[in-house]
Amino acid sequence: MTDPSDLELIRQTLDGTASAYDELVRRYQTRLVGSLEHLLGSREDAEEAAQQAFVSAWKNLDSFRQDSGFYSWLYRIAVNAAHTSRRRQRLNMSSLDELRSAGRMTKDPRPAAAPDHALTSSERVRMVREALADVPEDFRRALVLRELDGLSYDEISRILDIPAGTVRSRIFRGRQELARHLQRIMADDA
Repeated sequence: MTDPSDLELIRQTLDGTASAYDELVRRYQTRLVGSLEHLLGSREDAEEAAQQAFVSAWKNLDSFRQDSGFYSWLYRIAVNAAHTSRRRQRLNMSSLDELRSAGRMTKDPRPAAAPDHALTSSERVRMVREALADVPEDFRRALVLRELDGLSYDEISRILDIPAGTVRSRIFRGRQELARHLQRIMADDA
């Protein structure tokens, strides 16, 4: 038996089958939280924004237009919720200690070539996260969706509701900014 499509689950939810929406949440929760964590810099903020997005999407499911994917629509809701929350609370980016305690430090998949490999790998992760946090938000959003989520330019265009040419420009500028901030961080650590 094949899994029902997102549209089928949406129809079932609108017809009153709560378990259908639960399946949508299971399908996209991990991906959404991961994307938002890269965008917001904090696991806790990402989980909160994702939760708000799922609740808001459920309340407004009847307004979902089928011309875009459910995840694109959900992601846009989540980003808007996160920005609203940030404006209200004026949140700061998480510290490295918070990221470590949340257990979200990315590990290098290559086998360790030397005993200090893990330290080197975690140091690189720290530098990239720190540099990414300094990239202006418009550029960072497009860059995260492309490089970390692997979305196409068209998908990013739909999610961010901007033209594909603007997506390309923001990704290009985001890469430049990331490289510039990485160079600064590496110089400071030297």
